[in-house]
Amino acid sequence: MKIVAIIPARGGSKGIPHKNITNLCGKPLIGYTIEAAKQSTYIDDVIVSTDDLDIKKVSEQYGALVPFIRDGHIASDEAKTISVVVDAIQRLQARGQEYDVVILLQPTSPLRTAEEIDVAIEVFFQHQMEGVVSVNVADISPFLLRTIHNHKLHRIIDESSTIRRQDMPTYYEVNGAIYINRVEEVTEELSFNDNPIPYIMNRDHSVDIDTWDDLTEAETIIKEGYLK
Repeated sequence: MKIVAIIPARGGSKGIPHKNITNLCGKPLIGYTIEAAKQSTYIDDVIVSTDDLDIKKVSEQYGALVPFIRDGHIASDEAKTISVVVDAIQRLQARGQEYDVVILLQPTSPLRTAEEIDVAIEVFFQHQMEGVVSVNVADISPFLLRTIHNHKLHRIIDESSTIRRQDMPTYYEVNGAIYINRVEEVTEELSFNDNPIPYIMNRDHSVDIDTWDDLTEAETIIKEGYLK
């Protein structure tokens, strides 16, 4: 089995300018993901898909391969991640690089470790190579969530919320850190978020950088000694 990690990192970012190479405790954000992928026991190649030459340079400094520059039509805000992965696989295949398994690692999850990647891969093989997605315990139960329609609140789950918190089921949210699939099933119709097999991560490891507040949270966790 040959395994490739694909790290999608476009140059544009509205929330945090140049987010993927912004500084996080003395290291560019994408550097954390590249290092974790390269330290994995199982990953053969680490590929960064980017449309940005600065990201390409930084990625190569951290040891990733950047064999192509992503086309603009899949580097916009509207572009889907699955399209980026399909494009990367097709480009690699055109170069004669064939893989059996693809791992999607988003650079906005810097606190995910090589050990966690490896355990997720082991879970993938333990479940006959069914798609794996990393999750963490949700902070808020859907029993307490509501939508507003015609000025009235409506429950997400059609059950009474008078149930005690300790009696509520445990719910999980996709954290965006690790996705694993067989290459042959990666098509435009695939939804990584709907992979059926969960790999449960610690909440502190699941920080997803989208805003400056997220970046501050990650900095705090690192400075408190989570990452050495």
